[in-house]
Amino acid sequence: MISAVRALALGILDLFRPRIFAVVATGVALTLGLFIALQVLAFWALRAWGPESISLPWLGSVPIGEALSWGSLALFPLMSLFLAAPVAASFAGLFSEQVSERVEAAHLYPRGRGLGFLEGLSDSLVVLGAVVLVSIAVLVVTPFVGPLAPVLLYGANGWLLGREFFHMAARRHLPAEGADALRRDRGGAVTALGIGIALLLTVPLLNIVVPVLAAAAYTHLFHIVSAKRG
Repeated sequence: MISAVRALALGILDLFRPRIFAVVATGVALTLGLFIALQVLAFWALRAWGPESISLPWLGSVPIGEALSWGSLALFPLMSLFLAAPVAASFAGLFSEQVSERVEAAHLYPRGRGLGFLEGLSDSLVVLGAVVLVSIAVLVVTPFVGPLAPVLLYGANGWLLGREFFHMAARRHLPAEGADALRRDRGGAVTALGIGIALLLTVPLLNIVVPVLAAAAYTHLFHIVSAKRG
């Protein structure tokens, strides 16, 4: 737990380093773009396959298109709760390599090997699919578990995001088997940091820089737990 908190604090400080801030600016633009695209896609799906109208208090039956238009701003925070983790997973492969390289240079960590873009992208697509399935599953079971739904969402997404970001940081220094073994050995710290990242992803405005923060924090976490293990 202490390792996770230390890694997160170091990652936050790194966001203000000039070389990493450039990645943050790019990440903000891309993240906002994907957030908007996912919200548009979700609204389109609701209009295409949802009911033609919904019943609202005091207003009665309202066409679904009008309801979505009126409530888009009000719905955005709620939708961000479920879309933030898929957005972070989508950009994991894009940001992780650049951020890890710059963090290691700034903190004089041992330099890792560069991973290919396609390798990182394929890993991101796998975890993106898993995160989307988890988010859908939580939405489905929310009426049955009530207040436990956020616990399930944060716990599952924290584990998935932790697995992905730590794996990407570790793969710069270890073969896939070694990276997985280290992740399992330090699973508590990896998941704790992942849950922290998942929580930050639901904070409006802050969540647009979290993919870059996650890449930096997990680079620190890898070197922290590697030093302790050695």
